[in-house]
Amino acid sequence: MEEWVRDILGKGRPLAQLGLCDHCLGRMFAKLGERLTDEQRGRMIRAALAEEGAAAEAGDICPLCENVFEMVPRFAKAVADKVNTVESDNFLVGCRIDPEQARREKEIIAEYGLEETAEPLKTELNREIGKVALPLINRAVDFKEPQVVACVDTRFADVTLDCAPLFIAGRYNKFSREIPQTKWPCRICHGKGCPRCHGTGKMYMTSVQEIIGDIALEMAGGQEHFFHGMGREDIDACMLGTGRPFVIEISQPRRRDIDLDELESRANDGILAQYRGLHFVPRSAVAMYKESDPDKTYRAKVVCEGRIDPEKVRATAAGFVDVALDQRTPQRVEHRRADLVRKRTVYWVRAENITDESFDLVLKTQSGTYIKEFVSGDEGRTVPNFSEAYGAQCRVDLLDVQEIDFRED
Repeated sequence: MEEWVRDILGKGRPLAQLGLCDHCLGRMFAKLGERLTDEQRGRMIRAALAEEGAAAEAGDICPLCENVFEMVPRFAKAVADKVNTVESDNFLVGCRIDPEQARREKEIIAEYGLEETAEPLKTELNREIGKVALPLINRAVDFKEPQVVACVDTRFADVTLDCAPLFIAGRYNKFSREIPQTKWPCRICHGKGCPRCHGTGKMYMTSVQEIIGDIALEMAGGQEHFFHGMGREDIDACMLGTGRPFVIEISQPRRRDIDLDELESRANDGILAQYRGLHFVPRSAVAMYKESDPDKTYRAKVVCEGRIDPEKVRATAAGFVDVALDQRTPQRVEHRRADLVRKRTVYWVRAENITDESFDLVLKTQSGTYIKEFVSGDEGRTVPNFSEAYGAQCRVDLLDVQEIDFRED
């Protein structure tokens, strides 16, 4: 008789007399004895009790698990049938048990002081189902970052799949001044469909997100797509240069190893936006992209009141070198942004293409700077501003983002 068995016979005897099955009896001492299953522990305890003249047979129906372990082969096949319908490198088994079983188990553990040695019924079921399912699925088990989790509802022998999202990163250029970065629900019907949106449920026909997201969703057999951009440009602004970094997220993908060259080619079939450098990334990339605040370079076509003085324009632009701005939330976005004064920096400004009607300002600024308001002053909400320094009211007619200073290591 092993020493650990001898040490726990005092607690094992009343448990065995309850009629617990070998699985449930052994699970109460799961943290004792090495390289044993809970069922093996239960048999050893029962055999030791018999040697001591205190034999106690398991009941026909276990009062704790109700013989659920007899269903493990059926559960495992159901898991395999489900998991084998999707692509993944690994999987994990979970389960949902009858709340009454969980309650009874908690009471027994508390009554007999087994908190230090017992493991939950769910834990053993997960492990036993997984062991039987493994050769039927022929994929690795991953406890930390499973791509697919098969959850067995032991009450109904029903299996549901939870597929980890697929994350694809890249950069996009937006060449249209009439589409937003992300899908924009109709303000009137909130996505339900109405006369204003012609039944589409959207404010705009398409978006940077939808152009690539709809294709990725179809290729991955997913449920929904989400767009995570490293900031965003205004609808009427173009995104040029090397593009804006983004991550497209596909929920519940049934296929993971999709051809990114094909995705890029299909997404680039139109003229509104273009995509490049697509690659798979982990979930953590979303937070990294969202939290990054790289500096940006813009080109703004500016018009102003009165006759344009080229030398004064150049001098005014040259005067903005490492200038700190106080920018109160612009009037155009105050309905959806908190009314705050934000500190931002303009690193440099250069004037180009000066004509009698307009001029271009090329400028590099800190992330989050409102360019249109820096130029116009937004009725004093941005201080200092270009209009005040120049001495005439100016406004941005066209705006392009030329570069985002971000390097993905």
